[in-house]
Amino acid sequence: MDKYIHTPITKEITADLKAGDYVYITGTLYVARDAAHKRMMEVLDRGEELPIDVKDCTIYYMGPSPAREGRPIGSAGPTTASRMDKYAPRLLDLGEKAMIGKGKRSKEVVDAMIRNQAVYFAAVGGAGALLSKRIVNSEIVCYEDLGAEAIRRIEVEDFPVIVVIDSQGNNLYENVQKN
Repeated sequence: MDKYIHTPITKEITADLKAGDYVYITGTLYVARDAAHKRMMEVLDRGEELPIDVKDCTIYYMGPSPAREGRPIGSAGPTTASRMDKYAPRLLDLGEKAMIGKGKRSKEVVDAMIRNQAVYFAAVGGAGALLSKRIVNSEIVCYEDLGAEAIRRIEVEDFPVIVVIDSQGNNLYENVQKN
């Protein structure tokens, strides 16, 4: 089923999303990959505040290519989500409600999603140029020294994703493998 949602993504929104739903997101997303996640964990370990408010936020696992003239961002395809699995449960426990990436997630991440009523979306890998057309604004928020792995705030309009794991733990990848 096609669903159109706006950020912030709350537990009321995640409760209505089911594995297999096609979703079009409009609003603010944060972009962060491995290096940024590692740095956020170091900040938390020191007892400091994160540079972004993760409550009800959506983090897109992506490292963009340089923007072409007149565009806010370059190619913007998803990164393999499992590389963030060691960090994701902690961010979910702090209020993150949605993640966008590609590929499978660990049991620990799925358990944290269920516990926190969060969802995992997949964006189509290999379609970064097309996905970038749904991004209308992009700005680096912090960790600029990380280059393409800096944390960015992006604004998206009807950004296409698929619910792979819903807030109840239903997993599209597992369902497809069983059939």
